[in-house]
Amino acid sequence: MATEPTRKVRKQGLEHFIKVVRDLPIPTPTTMFRMLEEHGYRGQDDARRALCLMAYRHVRRVKRIYLDGIDRNELPRKSNTLLVGPTGSGKTFLVETLFGKILKLPTALVDITTYSETGYVGQDPSTILTRLLHSADENPMLASIGVVCLDEFDKISSGQNNAIFAGAGTTKDVTGMGVQRELLKMLESTEVLVPLEMSHSSYADNVLLSTADIAFIAAGAFSGFQQVAQRRAMRDQIGFGREQASGSTSDAIAVSFTPEQVESVANFQAYGFLPELIARFTRAVPFKALDAATLKDILRADVVTRTSKEFSLEGLRLEIDEAVLDHIVAEALRRETGARGLASTLTRQLEEVAFACFGEELTGAVQVTLEGGAVVAKRAS
Repeated sequence: MATEPTRKVRKQGLEHFIKVVRDLPIPTPTTMFRMLEEHGYRGQDDARRALCLMAYRHVRRVKRIYLDGIDRNELPRKSNTLLVGPTGSGKTFLVETLFGKILKLPTALVDITTYSETGYVGQDPSTILTRLLHSADENPMLASIGVVCLDEFDKISSGQNNAIFAGAGTTKDVTGMGVQRELLKMLESTEVLVPLEMSHSSYADNVLLSTADIAFIAAGAFSGFQQVAQRRAMRDQIGFGREQASGSTSDAIAVSFTPEQVESVANFQAYGFLPELIARFTRAVPFKALDAATLKDILRADVVTRTSKEFSLEGLRLEIDEAVLDHIVAEALRRETGARGLASTLTRQLEEVAFACFGEELTGAVQVTLEGGAVVAKRAS
C-alpha cells in the first residue's frame, strides 16, 4: 500500500507571510452578510450578523498587528466564539463558507469527539492544530492566523460522556474533562508543540505554533441544554432544591435557545463544562431551528438546483411539483433534521427513477408529484 510522503514545514519567510496578510480580503460585515447569501446561505440573520462581525474583527486585528505594527496587547483579545443550535441549522456551513470561501483563511473543521486526553486512546488534542497546519499548506506562520472549528463540541461535556467501557478510566477519557482541560490551554494565547503528521509516533517531526492569533469556534447542538437552563431558572424563581415538575420541558431536538440561556456560564457548567473553558469564548451565538419558509428556500435554491443539474447532464429534465417541496420540508420538520435532511430526502425519493434512467442515454422529463401523500417520480411517457 502506498504511503503518503512525509510532510515538511514550509519556510517561506516573513516577507511571504506579510504579503499574504496584506492580500487577505476584508469586506465589511454587511458585505459579508450579503456574500453569504450569494453562496447559498439562508436564514439565521442574527447569528450571521454576529459571525460576520467576528470575522471582520479577526482579519482586521491580524492586519493591525502584522501590517500596522500595533502591539496585540493594546487590542481586544482574539474572538473565540461558541455556536449553539440544533442539528441542520447551518452552523458549520456558515463557518466553512465565511472563513474558507469568502475570507480564504486557513480553516480546519474538526470533529472533537475523536479526541482524548493525552495518554489515552484517541487522537491527541495537539493534532487539532496539525489539521490547521495542513490547511495552511504546512506554513506555521499562516496557520497562526487561521480558524479552527470544533464541531460536536457539546459531546465532550461530562454529562454527555456516559458510556461504560471495559477498563474505563485506563484507556479512554470517558468524561470528556481531559479534552476540556487540553482545550483550555489551547484556546488561551500559548505556544503548542504541533506534530506534522496525524499520528501517535513519538518520532514524528513537530513545529512550535502560537495560538495567540488563532480564532477558535466551537459548534454543537447541545441537546438537553434548554432543559438544563430552564431547570436552573426555575430553581432561581421558586427556591433552591425544588425540582421542576416532570414533563414540563420538551425533549425536542430542533429547539431554539435564547441569548440569556447561552450567555450563562452556570448553564454550561450544569451541562458538564468547565466554567473556565466556556469563559474563553468571548461570544456565545444562538442558532434558531430553521422554519418551513427558510427550509423551502434552501431546498429550492440549493438542493433542487444541484439535483436538476445532475439530471440535465444525464439528458433529463427534472420537473418537481410544489406540493413535493412542501412534503419534503414537512418531513425535515417532523424528523427535526433541519437543512441537513433535505438532500437525503430528495435523493431517496429519486433513487428508483435515477437507477432506471441514468446512463441509458434517455431524454425527456422526469416528473415528481405527490400522490396520496407519497412522492412519485417517473419518466414522462
